[in-house]
Amino acid sequence: MAQFRKIGPQQQLWKSLEDCIKTKVAEDFLQTLLTVMACIFAFDMDYRKNIKNFEGRYQFNDVEGDLTVAAVFKDGYMRVYDKTIPDPHITVTFRNGGALLNFLFSPEQDILGAMLRHDVQTNGNLNYLYRFGFLAKQLQLMMPQP
Repeated sequence: MAQFRKIGPQQQLWKSLEDCIKTKVAEDFLQTLLTVMACIFAFDMDYRKNIKNFEGRYQFNDVEGDLTVAAVFKDGYMRVYDKTIPDPHITVTFRNGGALLNFLFSPEQDILGAMLRHDVQTNGNLNYLYRFGFLAKQLQLMMPQP
C-alpha cells in the first residue's frame, strides 16, 4: 500500500503558488498569488508589517476581459474579490499570466519596459504597482526551497 505524506495548509498554499508560477496561466496565477498573499498576511506578523497603515485598492484585469480580480488592503489585512471594485487606486491590465509573472518576479521590475512591450497597461498611481511588486517579491523570497 502506498503511503501518502500529509502536508499542512501552509505547505499546500506554497505548493499551489509554485505550481501556478510554473504554468503561468493568468487566471490561476493571479488568483492563487492573491489568495496566498492574503493568507500569509493573516498568519505571518513579519510579513503583515509591510502593510501596516497602508490602504490600497487594486484592480487586475486581463486584455480579453476574461479575468477580473481585485485586492483591497485596509486595517492591516488584505481581501481578495472576484469582481470589479469601485475607485481602485490602480487598475492593472495584463496581456497574459506570463507577462504579469515576469513583471512581478523579475529581479528588477521594469514597468516602463513592460508597458512598451504591451505586457502591462496601467491606470492610476504607479507607486501602488511598485508596492504590490515588492510584496509579491517578498512572498517569493519566503517560499520554502526544495
